[in-house]
Amino acid sequence: MKTIKYLLALVAMGSLMYACDTDIKTNEIQEPYTYSDLYYQNLRDYKASDHSISFGWFAQYGGQNSLGVRFMGLPDSLDICSMWGGIPAQENTDIWEEIRFVQKVKGTKMFAVAITRIDAETDEKDFKIAYNEALQMSAGEEKDAAINKAIEMYAEYFLDQVFENDLDGFDADYEPEGDFLSGDHFLHFMNYLAKYMGPNPNITKEERLALIQERYGKDVTDTDKMLCVDATGDPTSSLIDICNYYIAQAYGGGTSTGWPIEKVVFCCNMGDNWQGKMSEMYAQARYQPATGRKGGFGAFFIHRDYNVHENNPRPYGRFRECIQIQNPAIY
Repeated sequence: MKTIKYLLALVAMGSLMYACDTDIKTNEIQEPYTYSDLYYQNLRDYKASDHSISFGWFAQYGGQNSLGVRFMGLPDSLDICSMWGGIPAQENTDIWEEIRFVQKVKGTKMFAVAITRIDAETDEKDFKIAYNEALQMSAGEEKDAAINKAIEMYAEYFLDQVFENDLDGFDADYEPEGDFLSGDHFLHFMNYLAKYMGPNPNITKEERLALIQERYGKDVTDTDKMLCVDATGDPTSSLIDICNYYIAQAYGGGTSTGWPIEKVVFCCNMGDNWQGKMSEMYAQARYQPATGRKGGFGAFFIHRDYNVHENNPRPYGRFRECIQIQNPAIY
């Protein structure tokens, strides 16, 4: 534990050394600081350690003039970045160079993310065509099988985003709001994803590798990609064993859950509340269960904490402070 806290101290010192130019609308390109190989190794070691994580949904990236809209501007000690702004086009090489540096050198996990509503998808997609055709079939086993197949095709649509872009996992945003992909259908969707990623106890690494290579080729060997579910309230307990984390949209600042506490990451709403004091985030970062540890804390639209104002003295000042509150460093 002392080693982990020492690493945290190094990470914290590095995180405080970012450029002071905080105007998100500046026309001058901000260049991020770079550090020693030892710093980055310590950073990766910290993130590989057993600790409560920090998590953020990140959007609005694309412009390269300010670190406020760049992956390199994210806090170094952020554990997981959920790419709420979508997956950039491969021809956008500047963004992908940053993603790979943050991912491979800083050790931040990069997730694909989507609100999983099959009814909301456009009709030209293969899985949606199969789904629409299945709905027109007469009731019975054949229709049930066709619906399950369409759901599996929908899952493969997201698997492809993860594996073909060499990302680290998938964040399934479960807010069905009347969508067909709810209840048992969502469970079938998640169980199919769990064949390829997440801590599924019902599949061996050898079995998973065979499935992955059958779909993505022999050069793909990563069997440790992560699977998470995020929701406004506790998802079914049937997902506990196959998910690395439940990302709780606890926007009111609460920390109650029926899930195992070590799998729950409590998240606030930075998007709407960034000009305030973000007391909800501080409370969630500070919270420690009576036994064990929580999964972590996080924020929606994390990038809005880049803005400097009377309640935020420096870029990501409050988020970095909350990382320290959750995992105190010894200097």
